[in-house]
Amino acid sequence: MLPGTPKLGPLFPYAKSARDLPSEAIHSMSNVVETHTDIVPRLEAAAERVQRAHKAAAAVIFGQDQVIERTLITILSGGHALLIGVPGLAKTLLVETLGKVLGLDAKRIQFTPDLMPSDIIGSEVLEDEAGRGRSFRFIKGPIFTQLLMADEINRASPKTQSALLQAMQEHHVTVAGQRHDTPAPFHVLATQNPLEQEGTYPLPEAQLDRFLLQIDVGYPDLNAERRMLYATTGTDSAKVEAVISAQDLMATQRLVRQIPVPDKVVEAILKLVRSARPGTGENAETDRFVAWGPGPRASQALMLAVRAKALIDGRLAPSVDDVIALAEPILKHRMALTFAARAEGEDLNHIIARLAASVE
Repeated sequence: MLPGTPKLGPLFPYAKSARDLPSEAIHSMSNVVETHTDIVPRLEAAAERVQRAHKAAAAVIFGQDQVIERTLITILSGGHALLIGVPGLAKTLLVETLGKVLGLDAKRIQFTPDLMPSDIIGSEVLEDEAGRGRSFRFIKGPIFTQLLMADEINRASPKTQSALLQAMQEHHVTVAGQRHDTPAPFHVLATQNPLEQEGTYPLPEAQLDRFLLQIDVGYPDLNAERRMLYATTGTDSAKVEAVISAQDLMATQRLVRQIPVPDKVVEAILKLVRSARPGTGENAETDRFVAWGPGPRASQALMLAVRAKALIDGRLAPSVDDVIALAEPILKHRMALTFAARAEGEDLNHIIARLAASVE
């Protein structure tokens, strides 16, 4: 097999050495010997840093371990997330905490109906300097940050929402014909309130598709809320320190893309996403209940997200279980129900769960 390959560390207990890796993972590597001698220790170090970051965030954000994990998956995958939950569930605190833990510069924009695109990306001002005459200077807006929180994004007009579109996809904006790059890394964590919809503007499908994950933020359980009461109503507050630097984060993001994906996981991703598209003949239930389904960007999102989840869990390669676990947050905002589905009381969560169960 692979004589002389190094043993894997404690973060990968299922494999004592590279000989124990699944054949699909070995097959996926372009240079097996070089990969095992190089990527394993880097994966172990990265996994240890990410787990410390998760623990540090969980010490401040109570009862939201899955939300923290999925947000970290989004960031490690190099994407953006849409957090949906009622007020008071620490969505803003989550972004602030992750910004500190990950060593990122973080800013917040409160979206309102009167917010203009220039309030987000910035604008040019006319300056008159002695000896140089008049000239325009670009004043950067809050979008020029590494971690941007777009609070209640659906309260701004479509014109303002679209100001984020180019930056989210291309990581730069264009003002007066001049290109201005956003900092690296660049991530948008947007929030929505699912209850109060008066005066809101639903996000267009093109912008929804730019979000890697839709993360539903629920209420904490009883024990978590009890801990929250003691921790947040006293005189002492939890201190948050950086666990990872921005440079380490970008290195980890590059490493995530090098994690091998077994062939059976790739096939599960393709089967799941294609079965969620109506009109393809892949699934009769989809044809009846789904008005429009996910495009190829959903497959790409799953491919990256399962790798990031494997890293967070301390595994060398993702599994089909990871595809099933991430099906709902990746597909939900990329699908819409038909009238027949709504009339029969169906919802996307149940439909996606049935589609995911079929790939096991």
